[in-house]
Amino acid sequence: MSRILVTGGAGRLGRSVVAGLAEAGHKVISADRDAVRGTFPAGVEQETADLLVPGEAFRLLERTAPDAVIHLAAIAVPFSAPEDVIFSTNTGLAFAVVSAATELGIGKIITASSPTVLGYGSPAGWLPESFPVDEATTPRPWNAYALSKLIAEQTVQMFAAAQGDRIRYAAFRPCYVISPEEWAGAPTQQGHTVRERLADAALSAPALFNYVDARDVADFLDVLLRNMDSIPNGQTFFVGAADALATEPLATLLPRFVPGSAAHAAGLTGTSPAFSVDKAKRLLGWEPKRTWRTELAQADEIRAGETLVGATTGSASTGSAAPGSQETK
Repeated sequence: MSRILVTGGAGRLGRSVVAGLAEAGHKVISADRDAVRGTFPAGVEQETADLLVPGEAFRLLERTAPDAVIHLAAIAVPFSAPEDVIFSTNTGLAFAVVSAATELGIGKIITASSPTVLGYGSPAGWLPESFPVDEATTPRPWNAYALSKLIAEQTVQMFAAAQGDRIRYAAFRPCYVISPEEWAGAPTQQGHTVRERLADAALSAPALFNYVDARDVADFLDVLLRNMDSIPNGQTFFVGAADALATEPLATLLPRFVPGSAAHAAGLTGTSPAFSVDKAKRLLGWEPKRTWRTELAQADEIRAGETLVGATTGSASTGSAAPGSQETK
């Protein structure tokens, strides 16, 4: 069991990461500007801190003394703030946390990056060398968010180059994160439900139909932490689902939304995603467990069970509730 500090633990991804690591047997500390009430497993510690304040990251890590740090804290949505604010915030947070953890000799340091470092969606046009994209695909960021995430990756690589194997570093690029409540109909990060994103391909096209269940990210991080000593230092990994967030093959869909991609995408038949996680499989033995098909089906089963329970309860208590009112309830 490790003692792990997760920055940004109160965020959409952070909550699932904190819960998943705690359930995997780790002692977890969630650090964020605000505490979360009533959502974490028993035993999770919470710390509040503004990590952009000079020296605060060092003070937090020195006080909590973790064995590992997972840095998630960031402005998480491109163009959700002025470009200079996104850039300075995200790069400042990454450097503050990674440098403080390094100075304190914390043995394992991981930072979150983003698939957007590749540059898809550029107004000037974009094509990768090939599909599926992977960690060897050339990054071409075109906005402050993507650039800040690439710099976060380079930050851990810089420290790895300076420290050798004394401290282990890694970065990961989680695909479009879907948290557990979103399978049941809560809005996703962009304000649409998962079912709406599936029904209208244009909604998922900007992310090239990539996605990942937040719990699979937690599983990945658990596996990564357990294996960091046995893989080359400073690695970056894509973390995504085994399929695409789409009801049609990407060989058909991508040419509609990414001009000139027909030949590149021709091999993405069936449910194949545009993002490969083969590196994580090869080096870590990790594979995603959840897909939109399994999770939506489970959500439907839960909803049907709740409807049945509601109907039974209504019938027993009133004896005259109409089917329509039971369904609405």
